[in-house]
Amino acid sequence: MLASPEAARFVLVTHAHLFKPTYPKSKEMMIGPWALFFHQGEYHTRLRKLVQYSLAPDTIRKLIPDIEHIALSALDSWAASGQVINTFYEMKKFSFDVGILSIFGHLDGGYKEKLEENYRIVDKGYNSFPTKIPGSAHHKALQARKRLNQILSEIIRERKEKRLVEKDLLGHLLNFKDEKGETLTEDQIADNIIGILFAAQDTTASFITWILKFLHDDPKLLEAVKAEQKAIYESNNGGKERLTWAQTRKMTLTYRVLLEGLRMASIISFTFREAVVDVEYKGYLIPKGWKVMPLFRNIHHNPEFFSDPHDFDPSRFEVAPKPNTFMPFGNGVHACPGNELAKLEALILIHHLVTKFRWEVVGSESGIQYGPFPVPQQGLPARFWKQSSCPS
Repeated sequence: MLASPEAARFVLVTHAHLFKPTYPKSKEMMIGPWALFFHQGEYHTRLRKLVQYSLAPDTIRKLIPDIEHIALSALDSWAASGQVINTFYEMKKFSFDVGILSIFGHLDGGYKEKLEENYRIVDKGYNSFPTKIPGSAHHKALQARKRLNQILSEIIRERKEKRLVEKDLLGHLLNFKDEKGETLTEDQIADNIIGILFAAQDTTASFITWILKFLHDDPKLLEAVKAEQKAIYESNNGGKERLTWAQTRKMTLTYRVLLEGLRMASIISFTFREAVVDVEYKGYLIPKGWKVMPLFRNIHHNPEFFSDPHDFDPSRFEVAPKPNTFMPFGNGVHACPGNELAKLEALILIHHLVTKFRWEVVGSESGIQYGPFPVPQQGLPARFWKQSSCPS
């Protein structure tokens, strides 16, 4: 276990070739063995470039109107229900919809429903005991994973038949050719789509849920964020015009709140690597085959790098953190390529939430539950209202 910035950099960046990503076999089978994050070397490098390009700022800025639509539909439905909702569960739906948008663009509703239904079953069985006993969560998940392949196969066939040239991630995967002119197989495309959905959903949902909790717990900070967002709202003709990419870049306080939320919650608290040869580090021998865990949370909560680390203080990000002390999306060649999209969807949701809605957390239960990512207890039960119909 490595809890220093230098050691994490050694494993993930400067000597990454001495370590390989490692996951339990059952997880590889569930997501698909061709998924990007199970690999290293040439295949990984080529695929990562393609995914990064598909999720780069220049690409995702075009998604802003659609992400706004998804965010407003979600907020409207929570407010209209009048019910206490499980914030984390609803954020999972929101981040799933944004994930579908970034992968497929505007996907036919029927396909989206089928994908979501089967994806939920896979999600439920992903961390269950790996047994093939019929009726078990793991077995159901394996069956649903096969159905996902069939659905993705239909979507791909339809794209090819219509000769649609889309600029979304699926379009890039379909047009991919290596230096020998070979394209990706359908299995490779399917595994990477499922892998990206998995990587995008729970982590982003957990992150946004924590932001709502941190803002709710600090009324003064919430008012300051509201003031920043209200100014943008007013400049958009009282919210009648669309948010622009430039405006999301001006949300400086809100952005620092996101960074501090990522540090405090440390959703990805560690990562697994395996030594591919005997490695010596500062006099310690790491034998070949041993697992290595860079501990991001320990680094993020170390008072040497972040003073009073258990205080939620966005102002600490007015100055850039020391190198390799802030790694909410990992580091090196396996760092999360979707980090800009995660932050963009959080900024858009927060903008509409604080300018048009109010919310209150229900119950006083504090604490953390893991599933496996850290989430506030019971997924942060909350009630939402439109500002015009707030309770007095």
